Amino acid sequence: MPRVWDVPVHDSTRVRDARVAAEGAAALAGLDRNRTAAAALVATELATNLLKHAKGGQLLIETVPPPVLPAGQEATSVVQIAAIDHGPGMADVPAALRDGFSTASTLGAGLGACRRITDDFDLHSVPGRGTVALARIGATRGRGHAAFPTPVAAAARAGGVNIPFAGAEFSGDAWAWVRSGHRTTLMLADGLGHGPEAARASSAAVEALRRSGHLPPAEVLRYLDAELRPTRGAAVAVAQLDTETGRLTFSGIGNIGARLRTGEGWRPLLSRPGIVGAHRPTTIPEHRATWGADCLLVLHSDGLPSRWTPPADACLASFDPAVIASVTVRDASSSARPVRDDTAVAVLSPVPPDGTP
Repeated sequence: MPRVWDVPVHDSTRVRDARVAAEGAAALAGLDRNRTAAAALVATELATNLLKHAKGGQLLIETVPPPVLPAGQEATSVVQIAAIDHGPGMADVPAALRDGFSTASTLGAGLGACRRITDDFDLHSVPGRGTVALARIGATRGRGHAAFPTPVAAAARAGGVNIPFAGAEFSGDAWAWVRSGHRTTLMLADGLGHGPEAARASSAAVEALRRSGHLPPAEVLRYLDAELRPTRGAAVAVAQLDTETGRLTFSGIGNIGARLRTGEGWRPLLSRPGIVGAHRPTTIPEHRATWGADCLLVLHSDGLPSRWTPPADACLASFDPAVIASVTVRDASSSARPVRDDTAVAVLSPVPPDGTP
């Protein structure tokens, strides 16, 4: 089941909680002592920064698939740490990331050092809106090693964030993606309700996707429907990118939201009513679109407000997809709209021209 550590950081006592959470996630990912120490250091630094520069924020720590899938290989889970705040933002992001730059009164590691010891590090900050810092730590230090192998002809990368309802240990939402030949498939599942039974349903969907990623999206949903019969069921959306045709195909059942950005702007991709594993509709339509360098796909569960506004930042697509997911969650949240369910956002975006994951 998708274990997520949601650590609200509003006083110094939570910095230790962030470190302990990172160590717990590292154990789940099978990291050795050195990489576990790296994860703990990054979590500590990011939590401290939230206190010093944003007067608090939120740290999400979990194990996730890598942002780019290796062809013909089983992807190994890595530790992902996302620090999200509504603080003043940074006027000079390059300076903050410069190696040796140290935040005031912290351990002195600095964001530049965090970037050096992680496999992936990205930072999005806008003055007056806040900051999202995203780090991933795999089993082997450095890009292009075992954690994130350099893919062959990869056309997309994916990432996401998952927030359990009311600080629960497990989320009833789950996202996953698989690669089978020229087909790359992203899925988001929302188990009915929330809590352990919802988490079992979404976890069953993840396992079933690994056995059915070679099928087109409508057939994936039919396969998942049979596999989820022993569970309470889930809302599921499936998006598949075919690198041979350059086409994106989408199918969904239930209340998973989907927004696709192309050169013409944002448009919704609609799912059919129903519950995978309980009340599957007889027909499952597939929606197709041309995939290009300007495209961006956002899938989200109903923990996100239904009328959220897609990000208008034209350069946001150049950021890590998990950063885009984190910014989406942050900007859509409101104290006037309390969340009543788990919240997950998964993003599919093109691989940058330089091929950087």
